[in-house]
Amino acid sequence: MMTKKYSRRELVSQLSGGLGAVGLAGMFSQDGSAAVSKAAPAPMKFPNFTPKAKANIVLFMVGGPSQMDMFDPKPALLKYQGQRPASVDLRTERVTGGLLPSPFEFKQYGRGGVHVSSLLPNLASVIDDICVIKSMYTYNPTHTPARSLFHTGNIAATRPSWGSWISYGLGSENKDLPGFVILSPGGGGGGFGRSGFLPARHQGTFFDDSMVEPDKMIRFLQNKDLNKEKQRDQLDLIQALNQGHQQAFGQDEYLEGRIQSMETAYSMQFAATDAFDIRKESEAMRESYGDTPFAHGCLMARRLVERGVRTVHVYYGPGQPWDDHSKINKNLTERCPDMDKASAQLIRDLKQRGLLDSTIVTWGGEFGRTPVSESGDGRDHNPYGFTMWMAGGGVKGGMAYGETDEFGFKSVEKAVSIHDLHATMLNQMGVDHKLLTYRYAGRDFRLTDVYGEVVRDIIS
Repeated sequence: MMTKKYSRRELVSQLSGGLGAVGLAGMFSQDGSAAVSKAAPAPMKFPNFTPKAKANIVLFMVGGPSQMDMFDPKPALLKYQGQRPASVDLRTERVTGGLLPSPFEFKQYGRGGVHVSSLLPNLASVIDDICVIKSMYTYNPTHTPARSLFHTGNIAATRPSWGSWISYGLGSENKDLPGFVILSPGGGGGGFGRSGFLPARHQGTFFDDSMVEPDKMIRFLQNKDLNKEKQRDQLDLIQALNQGHQQAFGQDEYLEGRIQSMETAYSMQFAATDAFDIRKESEAMRESYGDTPFAHGCLMARRLVERGVRTVHVYYGPGQPWDDHSKINKNLTERCPDMDKASAQLIRDLKQRGLLDSTIVTWGGEFGRTPVSESGDGRDHNPYGFTMWMAGGGVKGGMAYGETDEFGFKSVEKAVSIHDLHATMLNQMGVDHKLLTYRYAGRDFRLTDVYGEVVRDIIS
């Protein structure tokens, strides 16, 4: 009689099949490379100094929102409507027409007189908590590389996402929930939650915020075949095998990350049903955010940072809804009320709960839009000058920072790169971006690569 000898990898795979209903098989399948993050001890050197923030939320407008229709008014667009003045090079990656003015009215709000358009009355009402950065720029006019740069600091989409870097540097405050969560309709995020060369336990976990029932949002959350005690027995066996393997052969990072993912998936059966269930909020609170996937995501983001999750990315999707190559005025009129209501309520809610001071909220897309028209009534991609905003976590509110040229095409004053944004965010979380490194393939990598300066003027 022959007895089959199993490697530890085979045993883990077979046992994880039994735990698949807990979350492994289901969560891994939500995104081809998505693993569940696991709280782990942070490197001892971080934070480098006393942090202002302990969590961050990103509201990502997929496709690239139009700055001159929301935050950056340009009277010259009306003055030179339909023209292409020789004083500025307005060429883009596509054939475009003349200057296209915004039809939306701008007013100044708050103690700093920050310009906000009529599209965003709710954000205007909380502008004293917001710093509008009008001089952002990036390096690529194409969606995927520009989006990768925003999320990873590099146009190569294989690099670790900033949520993974934060998890690696600071760990998680809740061992029962992922340290890095991405909320998006359909549960996808374009692969920008990966941990890259960082240990697998720091990878982001994707959830479908178009659902409100946790058992639908988190597929296979509950194991119908094994009770809690039997699942615990399986995990204990896997950990024992792991320790024996490490003693004999050294650490296997892949399997270690997967086992830690199982541990978090096990814990999430009990913690996630509470954290992700927005139905536990009052009807008035749910109505204050709205009843759309983005609104659900914003409310879930508050619930998650309240429970110790470090990083939450909320995608406005699906697809690329802010990619307005045509019919931009119509599209913005239909889209902005949803985004405006939920984004502003997130700030109010965090502030009322005493969480805004310790949570950075960042809003923006991979780039902005052009001042010239495309297809008659749309705008092309514009990486040269666009708007993002930040709130909370020691960021100064009630101010606008930087300027674009008279047409809103290029950043000309106090320009802020994506690496500067990353450096500033890390600084507020108590991390020197130049010291947060990971050695891989013979060199030290970091989120900000070899770039990035903290924008001191916008922080306290």
